[in-house]
Amino acid sequence: MLLMQEPELLMLDEPIAGMSARERELTAELLQRICRNRSVIVIEHDMDFVKQIAHKVTVMHQGKILAEGSMEKVQNDPKVIDVYLGH
Repeated sequence: MLLMQEPELLMLDEPIAGMSARERELTAELLQRICRNRSVIVIEHDMDFVKQIAHKVTVMHQGKILAEGSMEKVQNDPKVIDVYLGH
């Protein structure tokens, strides 16, 4: 229903919560098509899903941007590793 209104921005909070593996795949494909014509912001903790859909990743910690860039850049950022992986 929201897409029929042709929004310029679509914001989704954990869109794959509770979905099966196949449903997550289909949702990733859908979001890839949707983002061709609009900006999409997705808040998600499943990093495998984020890898499938993200063009740019922003990691936040305590309300502030901790790191931003490609998935590879963010995953290798020492601050992200320290805060989220505890290494």
